[in-house]
Amino acid sequence: MSEKKIIAVVGATGSQGGGLVRAILADPDGGFAVRALTRDVTSPKAQELVKLGAEVVQADNYDPESLERAFAGAYGAFLVTNFWAHMSAAKELEEAANLAGAAKRAGLRHVVWSTLEDTRDHIAVDNDRMPTLQEKYNVPHFDAKAEADELFRAAGVPTTFLRTTFYWENLANGWGATRDENGVLTLALPMGESRLAGIAVEDIGKTAYAILKAGASYAGRTVHIAGEHLTGEQVAAGLSRAVGEPVVYRPLTHDAYRNLGFPGADEAGNMLQYYTEFEDYFTGVRDLDEVRKLNPELQTFDQWLDANGHTIPTA
Repeated sequence: MSEKKIIAVVGATGSQGGGLVRAILADPDGGFAVRALTRDVTSPKAQELVKLGAEVVQADNYDPESLERAFAGAYGAFLVTNFWAHMSAAKELEEAANLAGAAKRAGLRHVVWSTLEDTRDHIAVDNDRMPTLQEKYNVPHFDAKAEADELFRAAGVPTTFLRTTFYWENLANGWGATRDENGVLTLALPMGESRLAGIAVEDIGKTAYAILKAGASYAGRTVHIAGEHLTGEQVAAGLSRAVGEPVVYRPLTHDAYRNLGFPGADEAGNMLQYYTEFEDYFTGVRDLDEVRKLNPELQTFDQWLDANGHTIPTA
């Protein structure tokens, strides 16, 4: 049997990277092995990956030499940054530059870069519809990732640009329903009547794995993914079934959402305004049938809720 191709997975203990690690390990005959990159190889999450059969190595997105060492001898890589760890577009761009440079120097043959749209293609940054953030962005964690796409092109790294979207898991982690003054569970996402493109985070990893298995034919391509496109009313109805009591959809305005005061509220409000105002574009490029061809196990929201409804807070 030929030697397996190594896929280096950045953020292997996180959401997207972890999904890819598990997808590779669940396919022992797929011809790929996983090298999980993490800043702390002794962490419980890293040790769990060791037990599952992954090679776990230390690397840091801010340390280019560590990345180059971790990429050495690998066939390809999955690359992701976590804006919410620092909420700085400049830091995301620094990470992406380090990742692109290390991938080039290591001679990786196929990279999947987890990215997003540049909202400034649709809304001028000096517009009066939403506040400008970090001096030159509408939605920094979208716009900076999109800017970083060019770093991979300029470096000549064979890259698939995987444009992701809202995680259903967010609904269990602070973005979901909360109780109003009358004790009624209320979903306040400011989506109006527009549909939200959502996905189960493990499906990002599974789809990335399918792209890596497909090989060089995907290099240079942009793939837009989602699991389902749902209105706020539909999301609330799903949550109602999952938690066993009514969840009312009562969307805030975007300005009201930006003024909620939690860290990153302005960023989140701008993002949700972009989703709302450019629903036709955003859901249109995310062809669910095409995504399902890559990932036949792609979950609907209800399927995700069947497995994860117990994680939805109701306190």
